[in-house]
Amino acid sequence: MKRHRLVRVPASSANLGPGYDSMAAALSIHLELEVEETGRFAVDAGSADLPADRSNLCVRAFEALHSADGISFRVDSAIPVSAGLGSSAAAIVAGLVAADHMFELDAPIFELASEIEGHPDNVAAALLGGFVICAGGRAERFDPAPGIEAVLAVPPRRVPTEEARAVMPAEVPLGDAVHNVAHAALLVLGLVRGDLDLVARGLDDRLHQPRRERLYPRSMELLRSARELGAVGASISGAGPAVMFWCHWQQTGTLMENLRDVAPDCDVQRAQLSPGGADVRAL
Repeated sequence: MKRHRLVRVPASSANLGPGYDSMAAALSIHLELEVEETGRFAVDAGSADLPADRSNLCVRAFEALHSADGISFRVDSAIPVSAGLGSSAAAIVAGLVAADHMFELDAPIFELASEIEGHPDNVAAALLGGFVICAGGRAERFDPAPGIEAVLAVPPRRVPTEEARAVMPAEVPLGDAVHNVAHAALLVLGLVRGDLDLVARGLDDRLHQPRRERLYPRSMELLRSARELGAVGASISGAGPAVMFWCHWQQTGTLMENLRDVAPDCDVQRAQLSPGGADVRAL
């Protein structure tokens, strides 16, 4: 019987304010990858903007574990590319999970995905779902208290991840490092307790967002207006330019209306936090 798999992987928002390269959350926007043994290699990338050959990231990740000869790939992704929402992490996880499940390899998916992506936070959220904290080559997952939701505003100008990472210095002032350690702890405590006042305080960052502001000035303008718009607070999602606004579910409708009024240039959408990570099933 020919092998045939469907993998579904969530988007993710990394950093979450103070948790640079160490924290992320899975979001209910998904990439689907269908992989089938057909006797010929083919790629339906689902978008003219994505490669339809072996350079496709889903295929590259798949081939990190097994040859793609004789296999057809179909990608259907609702995750915007180069928006800071983990599109590359989702593609990497999807390819690895597909190969691992098809050929029963029992591969170290998280380690391989982190190596291909270059950092662990997005791939951990894509693989495990929920909120993740990455440290020492491992990822710890937890569910937040109920009621917390997210709304995304994505400005039209894309920010390449390589450009965003290039502006980060090798060393930072001790005061900035201490600030972020303390606020990351406040953020996790607020999420676990469901204390939105703590979440609001915990989102403050001094490491990456101020240093990258010139890359996404519109995003930072919106972030600083978060409370006025009806959110608890906001964070730049990954390398940007997407802004993730944090709120209680009862605030979501008003927040979206306000965002659409003040940011008609942005794509505004509700993004529930996804408790589930990568899922695969045989077809």
